[in-house]
Amino acid sequence: CFRYFPLPIVLDILSSSHYIDVTLPSGSLSSFLLTMRFHLIFLFIPYLVLSLPIRTTSKRNNERKLPEAIIIGVKKAGTRALLEFLRLNPHIKAPGPEVHFFDKNFEKGLDWYRSQMPESGDGDVTIEKSPSYFISKTAPSRIKEINPNMKLIVVLRDPVTRAISDYTQASSKRRLGQMPSFERMAVGDCAPWSKVNCSVKIRGVNSGWGAVRIGQYHKYLQRWLKEFPLAQFHFVDGQKLIDEPAEEVKKVEEFLGLKPVVSPADFELDSVKKFPCIKNPDETHHCLGKTKGRPHPKVDEPVLKRLKRFYEPENDRLFALIHQKFQWN
Repeated sequence: CFRYFPLPIVLDILSSSHYIDVTLPSGSLSSFLLTMRFHLIFLFIPYLVLSLPIRTTSKRNNERKLPEAIIIGVKKAGTRALLEFLRLNPHIKAPGPEVHFFDKNFEKGLDWYRSQMPESGDGDVTIEKSPSYFISKTAPSRIKEINPNMKLIVVLRDPVTRAISDYTQASSKRRLGQMPSFERMAVGDCAPWSKVNCSVKIRGVNSGWGAVRIGQYHKYLQRWLKEFPLAQFHFVDGQKLIDEPAEEVKKVEEFLGLKPVVSPADFELDSVKKFPCIKNPDETHHCLGKTKGRPHPKVDEPVLKRLKRFYEPENDRLFALIHQKFQWN
């Protein structure tokens, strides 16, 4: 019954004989009180202490949370590499496959979206990557509807290099090399292979061809800036992510509000592909698959020069929007 009474009342009961409604032989009262005090000290108080809630510093149970940050693009600029490098920080949690909730699976609802996320605890940041969000017409407003404070990460790469990488991936998926050359797609007659009108060119380039069009970053970014302030964006230099991965990852860690833990010692350059691999604690290496660092086709120099001239004003518009300039050759 002691657990139902405050401790002072129990002590008062044991120290005041008028609370004890029993008849005891002479001299037995003091003995009874001593016995009860013994039980109180050695039995009740430890029981009381053990019954109290225990405060701990351990994390609360992990749960699946909606992301606080999204890598929204750009395709073939280094989004996969960035996410893999970010995973080196134990407080960054991300799903394995691309979720594509805001452009392809929105009708499945928030419960489905949450179910795609990994479990995370206090101090963790949940993040997802779907690079096609960047060019989506619906993703910006949908993301704002879910979380107007969402942190948005954009990996940008020299648009000429990005276009060649995009072409390389697309042509590798076609059987027997049926896709025309990069030069024909970029500046020639691409009509049989493209849904756009290749007879209409801007500065001598098929600007409507997807591989070229995506590199006009400012056009897509303007759509995002109508929904989110610039302060909620972080722009990653895709080339520096290859050359100095630890430095670029550190900037993202800080943007996410995390203590940077990734260091240059976590990476080692693949001597063949010239692409950074992650160095594991056991001195083995985790590289990002055969498609990363894949050799690009050699492009005719006049076509490269034409593309660079085409992108110069496009890049200037981008730099003016983000108040940041990349040293793209």
